[in-house]
Amino acid sequence: MTNETLFGQMAIVDARGAAAQARLQGVRHRRRLSPGSPKAGERPVVTVTVGPELPVDEIVCLVTEPESAVVPLRRVRTEWDLLLWSYYEVWEAELPAHPAGTLVRYQIRAHDEDSGEIYWADEGAEHSYIVGDSGPPAWALPAIIYQIFPDRFSPGIGRPWNATSHLSEIYGGTLRGIIDHLDYIAGMGFTAIWLNPFFPDETHHGYHATDYFAVNPRLGTLDDMRELVDKAHERGVRLLLDFVGNHWGSKHATFQQALADRNSPYHDWYFWKNWPDEYVAYYNVADLPKLNVDNPAVRDHLLHSIGYWLGDIGFDGLRLDHANGPSYDFWTDVRVVARSIRPDAWVFGEVVRSPDQQLSYAGLFDGTLDFMLAQAMRNTFATGEMSLAGFDALLNRHEAYFPPQSAFSRPSFLDNHDMDRFLWRAGGNKDKLKLAALVQFTLGGAPIVYNGTEVGVTQERGIFEPGSHGMEECRQPMLWGEAQDADLSSWFWYLSHLRRNHTALWRGKRETLHLDTVAGTYAYAREDGVESVIVGLNLSDEPQTFAVPMVDRATVVTFELPPRSGDVAVI
Repeated sequence: MTNETLFGQMAIVDARGAAAQARLQGVRHRRRLSPGSPKAGERPVVTVTVGPELPVDEIVCLVTEPESAVVPLRRVRTEWDLLLWSYYEVWEAELPAHPAGTLVRYQIRAHDEDSGEIYWADEGAEHSYIVGDSGPPAWALPAIIYQIFPDRFSPGIGRPWNATSHLSEIYGGTLRGIIDHLDYIAGMGFTAIWLNPFFPDETHHGYHATDYFAVNPRLGTLDDMRELVDKAHERGVRLLLDFVGNHWGSKHATFQQALADRNSPYHDWYFWKNWPDEYVAYYNVADLPKLNVDNPAVRDHLLHSIGYWLGDIGFDGLRLDHANGPSYDFWTDVRVVARSIRPDAWVFGEVVRSPDQQLSYAGLFDGTLDFMLAQAMRNTFATGEMSLAGFDALLNRHEAYFPPQSAFSRPSFLDNHDMDRFLWRAGGNKDKLKLAALVQFTLGGAPIVYNGTEVGVTQERGIFEPGSHGMEECRQPMLWGEAQDADLSSWFWYLSHLRRNHTALWRGKRETLHLDTVAGTYAYAREDGVESVIVGLNLSDEPQTFAVPMVDRATVVTFELPPRSGDVAVI
């Protein structure tokens, strides 16, 4: 089994070093705004760094909305950086206070008096924020999300899968198949569905979309989608749209026109290196041209599509794919549109970057997917590469670094459609999966379950192994009926209902109560002032009995756990 990282090139020390140096070159703001969404009357602080050997005498923040203002920054300190082997400066300023609901836009300009040179922070990017944003909606905290990959979920009750010879082919899942299984989804305890892309697209995964206002005919019709949304809502299940703002398929009509005619109004919807053969594309995949979201026409098109799915069709929120691709300012407008149409819309992003970069989206998103936790969970419970002590230390620091879930959502997951299934990484050991799921469902972030994880879907080989079909390996079709692992299914049912029945699991604070790395035992409590839920784990291959004193030391909980198992106690 190959080692894995969920952070791509950032797993390589040299790549991290190069990225760290690049972040301190030139004049950089990178939306270091504190707080990211200030309250009414609050003066947020902007922070800017000036890289080595760059002479700068003056930096100003040019506020363009709601009214023009020039705010001077002051040099607050000089820092030494080991990787740069040089100094850099930190400048800051407080911006004016505004009433709630105000949209503020600004740019940052630096000036060298001697040379007369002007330097624009972040290559002149416009930044923005909304005053008084309410943060994640109330329904996000207790949410339990089911991720559905449409082509691989179900063709519909009584209909067979297509005959296929390769994992990249169309298996035949449909919206009708999802509708037919809404009772299963709701019965398992899920309260929201994250629906992977369903737009017209020739691929099995839907990320090469050619129309953001339609449903892929092989999946169904707009009427089917409306029925899915309505019937899900009847069962108390909300819908999250998988929205890609960074790129779409090269067969999109606008791109085809831009390819055919340099004078097309769609030419500037894209970034051309050498028209028509060279253009900027997502990870250099020619079929995925990057969108110029700062072009007003592009932005208007994308915002209208969001308005359509949230307003006309009735989706309840957005999962934003590759959210660090588009500009920050684009996401401000997305948030304004989403909240204006659906005030309780939940908007969170896929930002596969460092925690500090994830937090730069505070105030634009309600939060980000918790890739750091996912990597630690897989390394601890699936492969054993991380020790219990290491996991506990990371968990403590991770929770301390981020704001509470009520202010910045961090939905958790064990696997998804772009990585090896957890069960495969665990060598098929479902006890390891059950342990990891117990931890996932008893931590603060809203748990996401990738369809099939709860019933034993796995894969034949790793994504990066010789002979692999790549990411298609983890996209095996859903198991139904007697093919499902009933024991796993019962465990996930138990966990979802445990979380729904105990508020401490989604709004309480966590505290480590017991850690014995030699015995492989671990325990923590979640408390919200109403109740305490104590989680006990045994990661060893031997039965373990251990006592856990509560914080007040007046109560002791004893766990008697079989090998590779866990349990909870509620007091």
